[in-house]
Amino acid sequence: MGKKRNRAGEYYTVFPTAWGPVGAVATSNGLCRIELPHYQLDQLVDLITWEHPGVVRDEQPFEQFISLVRDYFNAKEVDFGEAVCELPSERTFSGKVLRACRAIGYGQTCSYGDLGARIGSRDSARAVATVMSKNPLPLVLPCHRVVYTDGRPGGFSAPGGVELKQRMLDLERRVAQ
Repeated sequence: MGKKRNRAGEYYTVFPTAWGPVGAVATSNGLCRIELPHYQLDQLVDLITWEHPGVVRDEQPFEQFISLVRDYFNAKEVDFGEAVCELPSERTFSGKVLRACRAIGYGQTCSYGDLGARIGSRDSARAVATVMSKNPLPLVLPCHRVVYTDGRPGGFSAPGGVELKQRMLDLERRVAQ
């Protein structure tokens, strides 16, 4: 993903958005971590470099991603479908769930149970929720669009919690109208 070499083979960026700093980590295989707005810029750098020892800061591999994220938080409809990501094998339950989640369109929502049904695993709402709670790539794999059957937002394990999830859902509803 870049010309710099590092022991871990990982690169990162941290950049401001209208909602606060966002961070991302990638390898030559694609994005492997995204941190949504919650931290101060220096705290976000510290978090990423602590969790990913040897990671190298390099903005270049992330140019298109940075532009899309900034557009998203500036209330523009964005499609992250072209973003290359490291995902579990599509033969695993997690891999199936994350790929199905990625297909949920901007401004749309899907219940945990319906997401399970999409991958042929009816009655797997709790297992789907567990996969969503461990999603390392929020926004690109839009777990914020997965809600309870009755429309309540459900959980959100990203820093900022359910309040951030609701803000993102509200933003998308306004823009998609």
